[in-house]
Amino acid sequence: MQVHLQQTALKSGQTLVLAGSKSESNRLLLLQRLFPELVVDNVADSDDVVAMQKGLVPGVSQVDVHHAGTAMRFLTAYFAVCQDQTVVLKGSERMHNRPIGVLVDALRSLGAQIAYVDKEGYPPLSIRGVWAEGGSVEIPAAISSQYVSALLLVGTRFKKGLTLHLKGEITSRPYIEMTLSLLRELGAETSFVGQTITVFPPASLQQTHFVVEADWSSASYYYSLLALSPVGTTLRLGKYKNVSLQGDADLVRIYAQLGVETIFEPENYIQLIKKEKGQSAFDADFKDTPDLAQTVVVTCFGLGIPCTIRGLHTLKIKETDRLVALQNELIKLGGDLQITANSLTLSAKRQVAPANQTIDTYQDHRMAMAFAPLVTQMDLWINEAEVVTKSYPAFWNDLKKLGIQVFENK
Repeated sequence: MQVHLQQTALKSGQTLVLAGSKSESNRLLLLQRLFPELVVDNVADSDDVVAMQKGLVPGVSQVDVHHAGTAMRFLTAYFAVCQDQTVVLKGSERMHNRPIGVLVDALRSLGAQIAYVDKEGYPPLSIRGVWAEGGSVEIPAAISSQYVSALLLVGTRFKKGLTLHLKGEITSRPYIEMTLSLLRELGAETSFVGQTITVFPPASLQQTHFVVEADWSSASYYYSLLALSPVGTTLRLGKYKNVSLQGDADLVRIYAQLGVETIFEPENYIQLIKKEKGQSAFDADFKDTPDLAQTVVVTCFGLGIPCTIRGLHTLKIKETDRLVALQNELIKLGGDLQITANSLTLSAKRQVAPANQTIDTYQDHRMAMAFAPLVTQMDLWINEAEVVTKSYPAFWNDLKKLGIQVFENK
């Protein structure tokens, strides 16, 4: 499906309620299988969460997660501890080129029986579940926080608990903190001191009812819309907590630098206000929030300000090489983006680009949604626009609710 976004100004003063967090949903769904007493409300309806739910159906012998990276990592750990169950875990062609050896090695050191079906270090995997007593394991921390979270989640069932010794710089730390916070709410004993994390199974469940907060990553596209709108434009979003488990809640601080103020209101709503033009350049390290990089750099492009973002090494092993994809598409629009293995630098200078440009999405949901806010400045065509279902199925319809002119060509 191709979407035509016709240049439109965002209508001020509207309210939009967003779906639950994909990250929280997948963690809680896995915990619900480990602890059936749990009740989880406001679960996200994205493709990644649906893939997780299908993988957690009892008695499956083969699971295809398609493009769902979180489901691949979490289910690898889950099936490794499903005693006497053998499962083949596979995904899309891109998923079979995303490394998973670090997690497999860690699980094997704890007694897991996991074999590579094809290429060493990559899915598909054949996993035979065994009883794991737990123990201590060393794992690189710079590649993906999902490896760490996957181990911590299943560690709640290890008789001896789990101790993780993290090697190197820790990437996406807020996602690890999210996992630990949920485990503490559950009643598990945890600690995170320096480079060492421990988790012990709960003696009894302290909380059995969880409500998933709305997804902050999804909110990022509306922050971008506000930043690219006239001063005085407002938008109300729900339902968001003042104290959030989600690392991407750092949007509040990030977009304050780009002219958007956030006011927390009663009943878990936030009011976004375009207060001012914002600063004349943007420079930051996104090692804790790499998924926001695409949205922020496109915002800076729209504002006509230079942008430098570091800490992006994980973007090369996502749904696509996001750094290269960003460079390709911004060039089409007249932008000048330089990239390295872990950073990007956007020049403030813009060439006059031909009208009616088409954005390719590279099977990456964030590419489609990150570029959409430019609708305030130009007409755009988005190829493979259905890719948004991976994390935010209602995205195009929600834009329509806000008065954005969206036309779908199926």
